[in-house]
Amino acid sequence: MDHVLTTGRLVLRPVTEHDHAGLLAHWGAPQVRRFLFDGQAPSPAQVTGIIEDSLRGFAEAGYGLWLIREIGESDPVGAVALRPLEDAGPGRIEILYSLAPAAWGHGYATEAARAVMEHALGRLGLPEVLAEVDEGNTASAAVVERLGMTPYQVVPGLLGPMTRYRRTR
Repeated sequence: MDHVLTTGRLVLRPVTEHDHAGLLAHWGAPQVRRFLFDGQAPSPAQVTGIIEDSLRGFAEAGYGLWLIREIGESDPVGAVALRPLEDAGPGRIEILYSLAPAAWGHGYATEAARAVMEHALGRLGLPEVLAEVDEGNTASAAVVERLGMTPYQVVPGLLGPMTRYRRTR
């Protein structure tokens, strides 16, 4: 199965071990990690683990972590992923995304996440996709609502309450 996804403006390709330095820099930026990794910069070992989990996920289930880039451009503008949300129960999958600040406000998060959501609910046949949004992350809440996700639960998080959203087939 080809795991590259395309939209009108974007190409999403699965990450490889060659993307380690770029992901470390991207997720290490304070504005990007504000609502990721509980606000802490991930370590090189954590990024290695995320890439390894993604490679395994694509091989076994058809999903993982994609880099987002504009068509015709070589530098990524962000990342989008599907991954298990362990504390929500077995087999529950969440979508998450991050964009470089220069890419904010262009609709890329919604466009990339919509492509991944369609992949998950369509091609992969998942029954639902979840998202967790930290209180105060109004931009992310707007993205998941544009994706047709609805809130169903508030759970505690290290940075405060998080609202869980879901969308079913």
